Amino acid sequence: MRVGELARRTGTTIRALRYYEQAGLVVPERLGNGYREYAPIAVRLVQQIRELTALGLSVEETRPFVESLAEGRDADVCPAAVATYRSAIDGLQERIGRLTAQRDNLHERLDAAAGRVRPPAGGRGSADPAELIGVRMPSLDFFATDGNRVDLAALGPGRSIVFVYPLTGRPGVDLPGSLLEIPGTRGSTEQASWFRDQHSELKGAGAARVYGLSAQSTGYQRELVHRLRLPYPLLPDPRMALAAALGLPTFGAGGMVLYRRLTLVIRDDVIEHVFHPIAVPAMHALEVLQWLAKIR
Repeated sequence: MRVGELARRTGTTIRALRYYEQAGLVVPERLGNGYREYAPIAVRLVQQIRELTALGLSVEETRPFVESLAEGRDADVCPAAVATYRSAIDGLQERIGRLTAQRDNLHERLDAAAGRVRPPAGGRGSADPAELIGVRMPSLDFFATDGNRVDLAALGPGRSIVFVYPLTGRPGVDLPGSLLEIPGTRGSTEQASWFRDQHSELKGAGAARVYGLSAQSTGYQRELVHRLRLPYPLLPDPRMALAAALGLPTFGAGGMVLYRRLTLVIRDDVIEHVFHPIAVPAMHALEVLQWLAKIR
């Protein structure tokens, strides 16, 4: 078969086939007139190269597989093939680690910058969060700490609990000085713990799902989920998108804009109830549980 037919049958280009030939992987026979003639096995060889490079292997790393096929052996059985798989996986793991660290660093920088920006104008500007009852949730996408994408306008059937809190600290890391004296900025860790401890009871009382939301970065939230072993995800909103959309109460302190504490009960994507103000954060999960039990 000629080079054009091989390119057509394998979905590749003549240029790529020339490269495989130069690498000594798919070598045609030269006819007397100078034309290249490929044996039928060349189709499978090229397909093997394309399959493996699509998985992330380099063309050179496909050599043991191609050579095994050319010799009539199973391409995945030879020791060199196994070693290549392992090496490729190790390389991917290393790249994933570097990319994850790079992504987290970018998140930290983005969140640090966005957290110092006031919510944009154009929100509802509701002076009383109780006015939100009956309002449909805006379509806002967040990447939760469990890696899933969450659209607040498509949480799913049943009731969702979204408790909004200002911020949490990390062990051994002080909060900015001006935050230490402001009521409401402390107690979020205890609140998250109580929602953890009452999580099964909340679901049994009719809460289909629970989320926590704050203006803090993904890194802070992931640390909290890991440290407290939270059974529910947290949603990072450093740009205060929910505040802008619904007019949720916020305040400025320590060079940051933070959410005031409140909890939304959302049923079929509409706000059914708002808890605000929340006087005792550590006991608030019980307050929500009692409310759920009462309306059942």
